[in-house]
Amino acid sequence: MLLKQYKTHFFDSLKNIQDEQEIESFFFIITEYLHNLKRVDVALNPNFELSEDEVQKWNAILADLQQEKPIQYITGEAWFYGLQFEVNENTLIPRPETEELVEWIIESQKSKVQSQKCEILDIGTGTGCIPISLKTNLPQANVSAIDVSEKALEVAKRNAASNKLEINFILTNILEAKDLNQYFDVIVSNPPYVRNLEKQEIKKNVLDYEPHLALFVEDTDALLFYRKIAQLALKNLSPNGLLFFEINQYLGKETVELLENLGFKNIELKKDIYGNDRMIKCSI
Repeated sequence: MLLKQYKTHFFDSLKNIQDEQEIESFFFIITEYLHNLKRVDVALNPNFELSEDEVQKWNAILADLQQEKPIQYITGEAWFYGLQFEVNENTLIPRPETEELVEWIIESQKSKVQSQKCEILDIGTGTGCIPISLKTNLPQANVSAIDVSEKALEVAKRNAASNKLEINFILTNILEAKDLNQYFDVIVSNPPYVRNLEKQEIKKNVLDYEPHLALFVEDTDALLFYRKIAQLALKNLSPNGLLFFEINQYLGKETVELLENLGFKNIELKKDIYGNDRMIKCSI
C-alpha cells in the first residue's frame, strides 16, 4: 500500500474524533517516527510504499489514536523548551504553559548566575523537563529535583543523561518533608492542582492516560501542596531567593492569599498564553 493511500484511510478513521489540523499533525509525527520521513520528504516521495509489517505498525498506532491515547505516549517522546524528552505513563506530558514558567525563571536568574553560584530546586519533577531546561540555559547553576514517584525519577534521570546534564535527583514525598536541608536561590514547583470537581473539564486523552498522582488533589484541600512547599520555602530559600509556582487557573486569588498569609512578599500573579492565571513568583 502507498503511504498516500494510507493517509486517506488515516484521516477517515480519525475525522470524528479530532479536527483535520490535529490529524495532519499526528500523521507527520508518525511518518517521522516510523520512517524517518519529514513532511517535505513525504511530499518528495509520493510513491513511498508501506510493507505489510509497516501497515501493521500504522494500524496499531491508529487504534491507539482512536482510543485517544496521547501521541506523545505512542512515540514515547515530547518536546519542551527546544529539548526532546522521554515520556511514559508514569510522567505527565510537558505543557506549553510550563515553558512560560521556565522562561520566567531564566529571565530572573540570568544576570545573577554569571556572578555567583545559583542553587535551584524543582519539586514534583516528573519528566525532569523543568530542571533540565533550567540547567541547559543556566549552566552555572546547581540544580536538584524531587519526586515522590520512583518510576518518574527513572525517566527524569534518563532525560538528564540524554541531554548530558548533571542534576541531583531525590526520591522524597514532599508532604512528609520537614526541611530541604540546604538553602536555595530558586524553588519551583508545578504540583498536582486539578480538583476532582474539575474532572468533567479534562479531556479523555488526559483523564484516561496521564498519571492521576501528578494531576489531582482533593476538593477539600486543593492548595495542600502549595501550603507545604511554601512553608518549606520559608525555611530553605536564601535571603534573596524566589519561589515560583505553576497554579490552577481558577485558584489564582486563593493561592496569592495563601502566600500573603504566610508572609511572602513581592507576589506576582501572571497569566499564560491563553489568558489564564497560571504562575506565581514571590520572595521572603
